[in-house]
Amino acid sequence: MSTEERYKLVVVGGGGVGKSALTIQFIQSYFVSDFGLCIEDSYTKICTVDGKETRLDILDTAGQEEFGAMREQYMRSGEGFLLVFALNDSGSYDEIQKFHTQILRVKDRDDFPMVLVGNKSDLDQQRVVTFPCFTND
Repeated sequence: MSTEERYKLVVVGGGGVGKSALTIQFIQSYFVSDFGLCIEDSYTKICTVDGKETRLDILDTAGQEEFGAMREQYMRSGEGFLLVFALNDSGSYDEIQKFHTQILRVKDRDDFPMVLVGNKSDLDQQRVVTFPCFTND
């Protein structure tokens, strides 16, 4: 096997926003419609990025507050973050700011690679997070 790039990605967000379903969809190209409570799980996927074989080590984290003590540990090792909120849960969007602030504090940086992901766009009738930049149009 050729030398490959390697990145550690961490998926964070509140409980029930669909972090695990999103991660499994990416890894296995399979949508899980009924997913139970996730404590924490890790996945690996080999992708081609900029023409190079790249290994993505993805940590799907628990969103519940009782697992908050583990957050700083995985934030230290993450090289990039997906900040996931549910478009049908305004509280989950508000919670993203806490994750963003905590990541920057743990990394001791003013900025760090993060992608904001609005999940559950298929539930348009239940949508409550409605910023012009978050529409399906």
